[in-house]
Amino acid sequence: MSLDPVYTQTTKFVKITVFPIYLDGQSSPEENHYLWAYHVRIENLSAETIQLKKRHWIITDAYGRRQEIKGAGVIGENPTILPGEVFEYTSGTPLSTPSGIMVGQYEMEKLNGETFLVDIPAFSLDSPYQPILLN
Repeated sequence: MSLDPVYTQTTKFVKITVFPIYLDGQSSPEENHYLWAYHVRIENLSAETIQLKKRHWIITDAYGRRQEIKGAGVIGENPTILPGEVFEYTSGTPLSTPSGIMVGQYEMEKLNGETFLVDIPAFSLDSPYQPILLN
């Protein structure tokens, strides 16, 4: 059983689950370079075939600096997901701080050409180098 956090959200019968993983071996805290992988699972819970057309990410570091990333598809693909099926992929992001947060949306399209947005749950990017603050 993994101790890594899991983040899940369902929008319009599309369930998004994100598993962030801190990549200690590829990070250099002394150079303010921290790297995470995130594994995304997209489940089509609807009765219709859908295709992922676009992505929009907002990445915020520990100082509140925001970076927006928009583009077509994910990892060079525009996957078509049949009813009841799943598409999974892994990507990554660097930060110059030991923690941050990511949130976003996917634009999906039905076979009839209708598009709709699916929310990606906000997920925390935490390294072991982030000091723990007690309130």
